[in-house]
Amino acid sequence: MANTNLTAAKKAKNDEFYTQYHDIEREMNAYLEFNPDVFRDKTILLPCDDPEWSNFTKYFAQNFKTFGLKKLISTSYAIQSKMAYARLDISSTKRERERDDSLRSNFYQTSLFELNSPQYDASKTKTHGKIFTLTNDDVSGDSKIDINDLQWQYLDGDGDFRSDEVKRLRNEADIIITNPPFSLFREFLTWIIEAGKQFSVIGSMNAITYKEVFPLIAANRIWLGATGNGVDMVFGVPEGATVKDSDREKAARLGYKGNYTRLGNSCWFTSIEHGRRHQPLPLMTMEQNLKFSKHKEIRGKDHYERYDNYDAIEVPYTDAIPSDYNGVMGVPISFLDKYCPEQFIILGIMQRNDDPYKTKKYTTDQYKNANDLNARGVIIRDGKPKSMYARILIKRKEAT
Repeated sequence: MANTNLTAAKKAKNDEFYTQYHDIEREMNAYLEFNPDVFRDKTILLPCDDPEWSNFTKYFAQNFKTFGLKKLISTSYAIQSKMAYARLDISSTKRERERDDSLRSNFYQTSLFELNSPQYDASKTKTHGKIFTLTNDDVSGDSKIDINDLQWQYLDGDGDFRSDEVKRLRNEADIIITNPPFSLFREFLTWIIEAGKQFSVIGSMNAITYKEVFPLIAANRIWLGATGNGVDMVFGVPEGATVKDSDREKAARLGYKGNYTRLGNSCWFTSIEHGRRHQPLPLMTMEQNLKFSKHKEIRGKDHYERYDNYDAIEVPYTDAIPSDYNGVMGVPISFLDKYCPEQFIILGIMQRNDDPYKTKKYTTDQYKNANDLNARGVIIRDGKPKSMYARILIKRKEAT
């Protein structure tokens, strides 16, 4: 029998990505450039964090006075909490679960920071989360406020963001910033939205298509951060985490050697303004694109392809959006990196069987893969239907 708890431990490791200081700084700088007082007199909560390892707490603690923060709160999961999340899709027997403690000891180590602290409690280290707070109190006595003034204690619970204990911290905060477990992104974003808090969190670009996320983007309630998807983000990973050789090598070429991975499909989701999202895309006309586009799928053609099941044209590249087309267009989800709400409106996404913009539905009498075709935009090529990648439906604002 496979050791399901061992699998859970590995899954937990593979859902932990430690954001690099430079990537946090680059994103936050965009908000500060737009509004230098964006963090002033604010309480910032960093949930799903491990301050002993994480750069989020280090970054905001170092800049506490510069930003004019009121309070910084950071919470961490207990080891058992991490394991529980990893085991959500694993059926474990009682006997297997009873072996968890020894397995956790093999896969996780208590940090020296915690071990050397006077409040260290061996009975709580695996079962309780921790809370770190920073205010204007000069605890260290060095006449400045920084990471040396952080105070910490064990939480009453395991640090689960869904607990009443962490919810109270959420409700106290003005802004929530973190890199949550990607596997819990849907639930975590809902947790933030229901409290009406400003936020900036890292997630997979694929989250754009989630039914819990896309309506918020279309309604201009959240948007992508200033760090575009085309910018490589490197993350630290725990010892023993599974990393593709290609991602480890790419991280090494970027200067990060060892336990690092490159996630090319990650991005920031935020409700904090940054001026870069209000810069209109420079575009060519349809005629210019058909003549001069760098993309062979468009250059030299006499028209843009049209969908068979949508009244819209297919635009496979953001830089190929025609500046003078007034109808509906299907564009890649990467378009949101460059989306300017003053230039375009978002109508929907070709990812739903019940999409109101769909003009026809296929049956299995027509095509065996009708269900798959009905979930996406379809183009007929050489008499055969081709299902396209997820596309966002947009229209020029001037044309509405």
